[in-house]
Amino acid sequence: MDAAVACRVLKVSRSGYYAWRDRPPSLRDQANELLVKQIERIHADARGTYGWPRVHAELVLGLGEPVNHKRVARLMREAGIQGVYRRRARRGPVAEATADDLVRRQFTVDGPDRLWLTDITEHPTGDGKLYCAAVMDAFSRRIIGWSMAHHVRTELVLDALGMAILRRRPEENTTILHSDHGTQYTSWAFGKRLRDAGLLPSMGTVGDCYDNSMMESSWGTLQLEVLDRNGWENRDELANAIFEWIECWYNPKRRHSSLGMLSPIGYETAHLPQPSPDGDH
Repeated sequence: MDAAVACRVLKVSRSGYYAWRDRPPSLRDQANELLVKQIERIHADARGTYGWPRVHAELVLGLGEPVNHKRVARLMREAGIQGVYRRRARRGPVAEATADDLVRRQFTVDGPDRLWLTDITEHPTGDGKLYCAAVMDAFSRRIIGWSMAHHVRTELVLDALGMAILRRRPEENTTILHSDHGTQYTSWAFGKRLRDAGLLPSMGTVGDCYDNSMMESSWGTLQLEVLDRNGWENRDELANAIFEWIECWYNPKRRHSSLGMLSPIGYETAHLPQPSPDGDH
Protein backbone atom coordinates (compact mmCIF):
# COMPACT_ATOMS: atom_id res chain seq x y z
CA MET A 1 0.00 0.00 0.00
CA ASP A 2 1.50 3.36 -1.05
CA ALA A 3 1.34 6.56 1.01
CA ALA A 4 -1.58 8.10 -0.92
CA VAL A 5 -3.80 5.04 -0.43
CA ALA A 6 -2.82 4.74 3.25
CA CYS A 7 -3.73 8.39 3.83
CA ARG A 8 -7.15 7.90 2.25
CA VAL A 9 -7.83 4.76 4.32
CA LEU A 10 -6.73 6.41 7.55
CA LYS A 11 -8.41 9.73 6.62
CA VAL A 12 -5.32 11.84 7.18
CA SER A 13 -3.76 14.43 4.93
CA ARG A 14 -0.69 13.57 2.93
CA SER A 15 1.09 16.64 4.27
CA GLY A 16 0.27 15.56 7.82
CA TYR A 17 1.58 12.06 7.15
CA TYR A 18 4.88 13.32 5.71
CA ALA A 19 5.27 15.78 8.58
CA TRP A 20 4.83 12.88 11.06
CA ARG A 21 7.17 10.60 9.11
CA ASP A 22 9.97 13.15 8.83
CA ARG A 23 9.68 14.45 12.40
CA PRO A 24 12.94 13.85 14.33
CA PRO A 25 12.76 11.56 17.37
CA SER A 26 11.79 13.29 20.60
CA LEU A 27 14.38 13.85 23.29
CA ARG A 28 12.69 11.08 25.33
CA ASP A 29 12.93 8.65 22.42
CA GLN A 30 16.58 9.51 21.89
CA ALA A 31 17.30 9.00 25.59
CA ASN A 32 15.51 5.63 25.53
CA GLU A 33 17.54 4.57 22.50
CA LEU A 34 20.79 5.36 24.30
CA LEU A 35 19.56 3.62 27.44
CA VAL A 36 18.68 0.47 25.50
CA LYS A 37 22.22 0.41 24.11
CA GLN A 38 23.58 0.62 27.67
CA ILE A 39 21.22 -2.15 28.74
CA GLU A 40 22.36 -4.34 25.85
CA ARG A 41 26.02 -3.85 26.83
CA ILE A 42 25.32 -4.66 30.49
CA HIS A 43 23.31 -7.73 29.51
CA ALA A 44 26.10 -8.92 27.21
CA ASP A 45 28.78 -8.30 29.86
CA ALA A 46 26.65 -10.33 32.29
CA ARG A 47 26.75 -13.27 29.88
CA GLY A 48 23.08 -12.81 29.06
CA THR A 49 22.06 -13.75 32.61
CA TYR A 50 20.84 -10.49 34.14
CA GLY A 51 17.16 -9.64 34.37
CA TRP A 52 15.94 -6.09 34.95
CA PRO A 53 16.76 -5.90 38.72
CA ARG A 54 20.49 -6.50 38.23
CA VAL A 55 20.60 -4.46 35.02
CA HIS A 56 19.00 -1.61 36.94
CA ALA A 57 21.52 -2.03 39.76
CA GLU A 58 24.41 -1.91 37.30
CA LEU A 59 23.02 1.25 35.73
CA VAL A 60 22.52 2.98 39.09
CA LEU A 61 25.38 1.62 41.19
CA GLY A 62 27.90 0.82 38.49
CA LEU A 63 27.35 3.63 35.99
CA GLY A 64 25.69 6.28 38.13
CA GLU A 65 22.61 6.53 35.89
CA PRO A 66 19.59 7.78 37.91
CA VAL A 67 17.00 5.71 36.07
CA ASN A 68 13.70 4.29 37.34
CA HIS A 69 13.51 0.49 37.57
CA LYS A 70 10.11 0.43 35.85
CA ARG A 71 11.59 2.17 32.83
CA VAL A 72 14.42 -0.36 32.66
CA ALA A 73 11.97 -3.26 32.92
CA ARG A 74 9.76 -1.78 30.18
CA LEU A 75 12.62 -1.10 27.77
CA MET A 76 14.03 -4.58 28.28
CA ARG A 77 10.62 -6.12 27.67
CA GLU A 78 10.12 -4.09 24.49
CA ALA A 79 13.61 -4.98 23.25
CA GLY A 80 13.13 -8.69 24.05
CA ILE A 81 16.01 -8.70 26.58
CA GLN A 82 15.60 -11.02 29.55
CA GLY A 83 17.62 -12.91 32.11
CA VAL A 84 17.77 -16.63 32.75
CA TYR A 85 15.64 -18.50 35.26
CA ARG A 86 16.47 -21.10 37.85
CA ARG A 87 15.65 -24.75 38.39
CA ARG A 88 16.44 -27.06 41.31
CA ALA A 89 19.59 -29.16 41.56
CA ARG A 90 20.31 -32.72 42.72
CA ARG A 91 20.94 -34.23 46.14
CA GLY A 92 23.61 -36.84 46.79
CA PRO A 93 23.95 -39.88 49.07
CA VAL A 94 23.94 -39.22 52.81
CA ALA A 95 25.16 -40.87 55.97
CA GLU A 96 24.56 -40.53 59.70
CA ALA A 97 25.55 -37.11 61.03
CA THR A 98 28.91 -36.81 62.76
CA ALA A 99 28.21 -33.29 64.11
CA ASP A 100 25.33 -31.31 65.58
CA ASP A 101 23.49 -28.60 63.66
CA LEU A 102 25.05 -25.38 64.97
CA VAL A 103 23.38 -23.19 62.33
CA ARG A 104 19.67 -24.14 62.41
CA ARG A 105 18.97 -22.22 59.20
CA GLN A 106 20.37 -18.98 60.64
CA PHE A 107 22.73 -17.97 57.84
CA THR A 108 23.01 -14.27 58.71
CA VAL A 109 26.35 -13.42 60.33
CA ASP A 110 27.92 -10.07 61.20
CA GLY A 111 31.41 -10.70 59.93
CA PRO A 112 33.58 -12.86 57.68
CA ASP A 113 34.83 -16.31 58.64
CA ARG A 114 32.09 -16.83 61.21
CA LEU A 115 30.16 -19.32 59.08
CA TRP A 116 31.35 -21.31 56.07
CA LEU A 117 29.05 -23.48 53.96
CA THR A 118 30.12 -26.36 51.78
CA ASP A 119 28.53 -28.73 49.28
CA ILE A 120 29.15 -30.74 46.10
CA THR A 121 27.49 -30.43 42.71
CA GLU A 122 27.87 -32.49 39.55
CA HIS A 123 27.24 -32.17 35.81
CA PRO A 124 27.58 -34.53 32.84
CA THR A 125 30.00 -33.98 29.96
CA GLY A 126 30.85 -35.95 26.85
CA ASP A 127 33.50 -37.97 28.67
CA GLY A 128 31.71 -38.39 32.02
CA LYS A 129 30.58 -36.39 35.04
CA LEU A 130 32.54 -33.53 36.58
CA TYR A 131 32.16 -32.98 40.33
CA CYS A 132 32.75 -29.64 42.01
CA ALA A 133 33.05 -29.02 45.76
CA ALA A 134 32.99 -25.48 47.11
CA VAL A 135 33.27 -23.60 50.40
CA MET A 136 31.38 -20.30 50.77
CA ASP A 137 31.61 -17.57 53.40
CA ALA A 138 28.03 -16.85 54.49
CA PHE A 139 28.91 -13.21 55.29
CA SER A 140 29.54 -12.19 51.69
CA ARG A 141 28.51 -15.30 49.72
CA ARG A 142 32.05 -15.39 48.40
CA ILE A 143 33.33 -18.77 47.22
CA ILE A 144 36.60 -19.02 49.12
CA GLY A 145 37.56 -22.59 48.23
CA TRP A 146 36.74 -24.98 45.43
CA SER A 147 37.91 -28.20 43.85
CA MET A 148 36.93 -30.19 40.75
CA ALA A 149 37.52 -33.82 39.80
CA HIS A 150 36.11 -36.78 37.87
CA HIS A 151 35.39 -38.52 41.20
CA VAL A 152 33.48 -37.74 44.37
CA ARG A 153 35.93 -39.18 46.88
CA THR A 154 36.83 -37.40 50.11
CA GLU A 155 39.87 -35.77 48.49
CA LEU A 156 37.48 -33.58 46.51
CA VAL A 157 36.09 -31.85 49.60
CA LEU A 158 39.45 -31.86 51.37
CA ASP A 159 41.00 -29.89 48.50
CA ALA A 160 38.20 -27.31 48.53
CA LEU A 161 38.49 -26.92 52.30
CA GLY A 162 42.26 -26.65 52.08
CA MET A 163 41.99 -23.76 49.62
CA ALA A 164 39.54 -21.95 51.92
CA ILE A 165 41.84 -22.37 54.93
CA LEU A 166 44.90 -21.11 53.05
CA ARG A 167 43.03 -18.09 51.67
CA ARG A 168 41.29 -17.02 54.87
CA ARG A 169 43.42 -18.42 57.73
CA PRO A 170 40.53 -18.43 60.25
CA GLU A 171 41.19 -18.10 63.96
CA GLU A 172 40.86 -21.31 65.94
CA ASN A 173 37.38 -22.22 67.21
CA THR A 174 35.69 -19.16 65.66
CA THR A 175 34.51 -20.51 62.28
CA ILE A 176 31.63 -22.95 61.80
CA LEU A 177 31.83 -25.22 58.74
CA HIS A 178 28.28 -26.32 57.82
CA SER A 179 27.58 -29.21 55.46
CA ASP A 180 25.00 -31.85 54.67
CA HIS A 181 25.40 -35.52 55.60
CA GLY A 182 27.24 -36.49 52.42
CA THR A 183 29.57 -39.40 53.01
CA GLN A 184 32.59 -37.22 52.15
CA TYR A 185 31.71 -34.83 55.00
CA THR A 186 31.11 -37.61 57.53
CA SER A 187 34.44 -39.28 56.75
CA TRP A 188 37.19 -39.58 59.33
CA ALA A 189 39.67 -37.70 57.10
CA PHE A 190 37.38 -34.69 56.72
CA GLY A 191 36.65 -34.56 60.44
CA LYS A 192 40.37 -34.66 61.21
CA ARG A 193 41.06 -31.80 58.78
CA LEU A 194 38.41 -29.71 60.54
CA ARG A 195 39.89 -30.42 63.95
CA ASP A 196 43.43 -29.67 62.78
CA ALA A 197 42.29 -26.30 61.41
CA GLY A 198 40.28 -25.41 64.52
CA LEU A 199 36.99 -25.31 62.60
CA LEU A 200 33.67 -26.12 64.27
CA PRO A 201 31.73 -28.82 62.36
CA SER A 202 27.96 -28.50 61.80
CA MET A 203 25.51 -30.62 59.85
CA GLY A 204 21.91 -29.99 58.85
CA THR A 205 18.92 -32.30 58.70
CA VAL A 206 19.02 -35.23 56.25
CA GLY A 207 17.25 -34.46 52.97
CA ASP A 208 16.31 -30.90 53.92
CA CYS A 209 17.60 -28.41 51.33
CA TYR A 210 16.68 -25.46 53.55
CA ASP A 211 19.39 -26.48 56.01
CA ASN A 212 22.00 -25.39 53.46
CA SER A 213 19.83 -23.10 51.36
CA MET A 214 22.47 -20.41 50.78
CA MET A 215 24.86 -22.92 49.25
CA GLU A 216 22.01 -24.47 47.26
CA SER A 217 21.19 -21.02 45.90
CA SER A 218 24.71 -20.57 44.57
CA TRP A 219 24.64 -23.99 42.95
CA GLY A 220 21.37 -22.98 41.32
CA THR A 221 23.06 -19.88 39.95
CA LEU A 222 25.95 -21.94 38.59
CA GLN A 223 23.46 -24.36 37.04
CA LEU A 224 21.59 -21.52 35.43
CA GLU A 225 24.48 -19.41 34.19
CA VAL A 226 26.98 -22.09 33.16
CA LEU A 227 25.98 -25.74 33.34
CA ASP A 228 22.67 -25.67 31.46
CA ARG A 229 23.69 -23.17 28.79
CA ASN A 230 26.03 -25.42 26.80
CA GLY A 231 26.61 -29.01 25.88
CA TRP A 232 30.00 -29.75 27.42
CA GLU A 233 32.23 -32.00 25.32
CA ASN A 234 34.63 -32.98 28.10
CA ARG A 235 35.48 -32.38 31.74
CA ASP A 236 38.38 -30.03 31.02
CA GLU A 237 36.15 -27.70 29.03
CA LEU A 238 33.57 -27.54 31.81
CA ALA A 239 36.19 -27.22 34.55
CA ASN A 240 37.67 -24.19 32.78
CA ALA A 241 34.21 -22.63 32.49
CA ILE A 242 33.45 -23.17 36.19
CA PHE A 243 36.84 -21.77 37.22
CA GLU A 244 36.28 -18.68 35.07
CA TRP A 245 32.73 -18.26 36.43
CA ILE A 246 33.87 -18.39 40.07
CA GLU A 247 37.04 -16.30 39.91
CA CYS A 248 36.28 -13.87 37.08
CA TRP A 249 32.53 -13.39 37.37
CA TYR A 250 30.74 -14.65 40.49
CA ASN A 251 33.15 -13.45 43.18
CA PRO A 252 34.29 -10.10 41.73
CA LYS A 253 31.36 -8.93 39.59
CA ARG A 254 28.03 -10.72 39.92
CA ARG A 255 25.53 -8.58 41.84
CA HIS A 256 23.46 -10.20 44.61
CA SER A 257 20.12 -8.86 45.74
CA SER A 258 20.84 -10.10 49.28
CA LEU A 259 24.05 -8.03 49.34
CA GLY A 260 22.45 -4.75 48.36
CA MET A 261 23.25 -5.52 44.71
CA LEU A 262 26.99 -5.70 45.40
CA SER A 263 29.25 -8.55 44.35
CA PRO A 264 30.76 -10.78 47.07
CA ILE A 265 34.15 -9.07 46.82
CA GLY A 266 32.48 -5.68 46.55
CA TYR A 267 30.49 -6.41 49.68
CA GLU A 268 33.59 -7.37 51.63
CA THR A 269 35.37 -4.26 50.39
CA ALA A 270 32.46 -2.05 51.44
CA HIS A 271 31.95 -3.60 54.88
CA LEU A 272 35.41 -4.54 56.09
CA PRO A 273 38.40 -2.38 57.09
CA GLN A 274 40.90 -2.17 54.25
CA PRO A 275 44.67 -2.11 54.73
CA SER A 276 46.29 1.30 54.40
CA PRO A 277 48.71 1.96 51.49
CA ASP A 278 51.71 1.52 53.80
CA GLY A 279 50.53 -1.93 54.86
CA ASP A 280 49.23 -1.01 58.31
CA HIS A 281 45.70 -2.07 59.33
